[in-house]
Amino acid sequence: MLNISGIQEGVVLDHIQAGKSMDIYHHLGLGKMDCTVAIIKNARSSKMGRKDIIKIEAPLDSIDLDVLGYIDHNITVNLIRDDVIVEKKRLSLPKELVNVIHCKNPRCITSVEQELPHIFYLADEENQIYRCRYCDEKHG
Repeated sequence: MLNISGIQEGVVLDHIQAGKSMDIYHHLGLGKMDCTVAIIKNARSSKMGRKDIIKIEAPLDSIDLDVLGYIDHNITVNLIRDDVIVEKKRLSLPKELVNVIHCKNPRCITSVEQELPHIFYLADEENQIYRCRYCDEKHG
């Protein structure tokens, strides 16, 4: 049995779809942060069969929950203080994403004006469709 020690203070991302932890690691920029990060891949789960878990020894405000909600809004965010879960947060699809995804439309103003932020809004929550704020191009 593998044993990963607990964290004194930080965040545990649980119920990550198996195999998705490295995507989350890169999208959240965890490699650039100066903190301890533990990734557990393919852990047994009674609810999901297999799942990934990420333990981050850093405060919650250092993690972009919008990025996390966009990648997978079914992830559970556990806040840890003194080795104890003090709060569980459920994610939802963010209403707006800024510089998370990029517009692929070559006629979009973001293709010409490189310094403009890429802003997408949630156009269809049921189908998880985001559209560019500038040209209304569908992402994906």
